[in-house]
Amino acid sequence: MTIRVLLADDQALLRATFRLLIDSRPDLEVVGEAADGAQAVELARAHRPDVVLMDIRMPGTDGLSATATICADPQLNDTHVLILTTFELDEYVAQALRAGASGFLGKDVGPGELLDAIRTVAAGDALLSPQATRTLITRFLTGPELGPAPDALKRLDPLTGREREVMALAAEGLDNNAIAARLFLSPLTVRTHLHRAMAKLDARDRAQLVVIAYQCGLVRATPQ
Repeated sequence: MTIRVLLADDQALLRATFRLLIDSRPDLEVVGEAADGAQAVELARAHRPDVVLMDIRMPGTDGLSATATICADPQLNDTHVLILTTFELDEYVAQALRAGASGFLGKDVGPGELLDAIRTVAAGDALLSPQATRTLITRFLTGPELGPAPDALKRLDPLTGREREVMALAAEGLDNNAIAARLFLSPLTVRTHLHRAMAKLDARDRAQLVVIAYQCGLVRATPQ
């Protein structure tokens, strides 16, 4: 199955470079190019791509607003947003993840890493740049304004004990293989638990499941 990609960046040369790279792979295809956030939303609704490669800083409607609009549109539930940023610690990345983005990459990423990232996000998995660490994840998804409400954990009531356990480990930055080893399960079983948790909590993908885990207080940020 071909993964359909929409490019959203105000730099025409960068879009052209990404298009050449992506279209050179048999399993990937660029279906449109947007020069700003408003156009990205319009083209996402027209083409319903699997992945939107979204720059944050664009004229007019920026990538953050576009991400929030795309991720809030029920007709685009199968569209995942992958944020591109010049600065990996961009203050807007945290907001983009909360708005529904599936992950982010620095613009200095290598060609192979970019292609792998698109495939990862298209599969519904969370993606942070190779330089990101567990500390970075917790910094993005928590903060004074995000402290869990007293009854926040009630949101997790639909989950089984095992689903909570797997969700917590995913939020701590472990991949499926590491979670499987920790809990003496198969990676496929771990993936099944995560998908069931996503369905019960109405999470678009693994990234949103991680956000919910922190917002509900299932896991806590490591003090810096």
